[in-house]
Amino acid sequence: MLYYTIVFLVIALIAAALGFGGVAGEAAWIAKILFVVFLILFIFSAIRGKGPRV
Repeated sequence: MLYYTIVFLVIALIAAALGFGGVAGEAAWIAKILFVVFLILFIFSAIRGKGPRV
């Protein structure tokens, strides 16, 4: 899944550089959503990993 985040980020940057407003907006929106999802998963795994092992 992290691969898709990077791919959409690169697509958004390329589209923004070329001036395609609609494509850049959609790719940036998907990249932002994936970033937030992975950030939440990272925080959850960091908190869960600090507890005692059972």
